[in-house]
Amino acid sequence: MTTRLADIAAQAGVSEATVSRVLNGKPGVAATTRQSVLAALDVLGYERPVRLRQRSEGLVGLITPELENPIFPALAQVIGQALTRQGYTPVLATQTPGGSTEDELTEMLVDRGVAGIIFVSGLHADTSADMQRYDQLRAQGVPFVLVDGFSPKVQAPFISPDDRAAMTLAVTHLVSLGHTRIGLALGPKRFVPVQRKIEGFVRSVQEQLGLSPDDVERELVQHSLYTLEGGQAAATALMDRDCTAVVCASDMMALGAIRAARQRGLDVPKDISVVGFDDSPLIAFTDPPLTTIRKPVPAMGQAAVRTLLEEIGGTPAPHSEFVFMPELVVRGSTASAPGDRNRP
Repeated sequence: MTTRLADIAAQAGVSEATVSRVLNGKPGVAATTRQSVLAALDVLGYERPVRLRQRSEGLVGLITPELENPIFPALAQVIGQALTRQGYTPVLATQTPGGSTEDELTEMLVDRGVAGIIFVSGLHADTSADMQRYDQLRAQGVPFVLVDGFSPKVQAPFISPDDRAAMTLAVTHLVSLGHTRIGLALGPKRFVPVQRKIEGFVRSVQEQLGLSPDDVERELVQHSLYTLEGGQAAATALMDRDCTAVVCASDMMALGAIRAARQRGLDVPKDISVVGFDDSPLIAFTDPPLTTIRKPVPAMGQAAVRTLLEEIGGTPAPHSEFVFMPELVVRGSTASAPGDRNRP
């Protein structure tokens, strides 16, 4: 017990006596200090005494696509932690190919009496989907927030990264390195984030390289799947069109693009530069470390929770879109264009 007290005190930066007071539920400890001690317990893997466990304010559903893309678990972790800090219990419901659909998962969560639902990259991002499902959910009195994707047909708060600005960051970076044939690899066109990335990419290439929008979209934009294999296929097609740089709409696609380059005997970044999107966990440790557009996951996840809790509390945020700025993270997968090595 003494060793445990010392460990917790060191982790929380307080005295052992203070830790003892918190664990025994004694008064006279500041709320922030009490929270530090409880956090230290959690970090060190100790179980909280029963009297100190938070009472759940209720369940909140979180519906995500598959978890193979590491950006979705990262977002789920941020949202789950933020909900737990507010006393709610997150319930993660994941769509899998051939498994439960978004509608089935929504029905399951509603049947369990969730206080609200956060949808990540759901049907709200698909311009071909019927948006009445969200009207029906609202009619049932279930508050919800939608992350990654926007529809003017849905009366709800949306949380999104600025996909157009992300493409401007990527193109500007590559043009500064002397690239003039820059390709874009991304998912099916029916999704709102895809359409916005194309808009940002086409506009940036037009402004910075003088190409016509029609030529850019016809020659330099390649649709595929949001997978490693999808990135590989898209990058192969773009390399066939003499692209010396490829911007990918996800880090997984970017890893596929690197694989495609290596299969041709090309070096990344000496022969071809690759930019990802998301800045997924561990992506800084790939070979080469991936230059990518960092999605503001912590800010977006916390905003989604804050907005949902306002809806639950009866003081809803405006039913509009909250847009968060991405950030360019330059690592080792981009370099000067081939034939442009001697530029000052």
